[in-house]
Amino acid sequence: MTRFAALRTSIVAAAALALSACGINSVPTAEENAKAKWADVEAAFQERANLVPNLEQIVMSSAEQERETLEGVIQARASATRPEIQLDGDDLNNPEAMAQYQQAQNTFGGALSRLMANVEAYPELRSQENFGRFMTQIEGQENRIRVAIRDYNEAVRQYNTTIRTFPDTIGANIIYGAEPMVPYEAVSEGAETAPELNMRASGGTATAAGANDNTSEPADAAAAN
Repeated sequence: MTRFAALRTSIVAAAALALSACGINSVPTAEENAKAKWADVEAAFQERANLVPNLEQIVMSSAEQERETLEGVIQARASATRPEIQLDGDDLNNPEAMAQYQQAQNTFGGALSRLMANVEAYPELRSQENFGRFMTQIEGQENRIRVAIRDYNEAVRQYNTTIRTFPDTIGANIIYGAEPMVPYEAVSEGAETAPELNMRASGGTATAAGANDNTSEPADAAAAN
């Protein structure tokens, strides 16, 4: 290799390193990671919503009072799955859009939590084997939602740190015009913790412990740290 070729290779390598150090690669990498984690959050919420048609079938065989009580869950599910409130990766820096999406999901989650907390009041519903299976599925899905939100919030933290930290902030602001992403925040203390169900209560009934009412006023804590 000639001296000129070696010099040219060194210059190219140094330029590539400088560009990388200025956020050319790190900013979009962090952004795509956060978007991917958000897709996991949306999928987890959608899977929870997909369980409700099973609940509707159970409700149809219940007493009238139970149907009226559980109607709130079905209505909250319809609101949480409206197309106009769904977010894609380009909406993650929009606090208003995120707040609207969170409110709908929190209302739906609150309705489900109250259902599980109050199931002892409905012996006809409690006695149904299908309802017990539904509650177990909901518990598992709430855990998946909690994990997905935790992972998304960590990806947002990493992205927001990247675009604010020198030298990555150079590429973030000059090249990408990057804006901070919005984490998913809990609306009540402990809302990030899924309700725990005891399916082995006396008499084979299902009870809920620690269910969270997600319809209270917003708190500052993030859903997961």
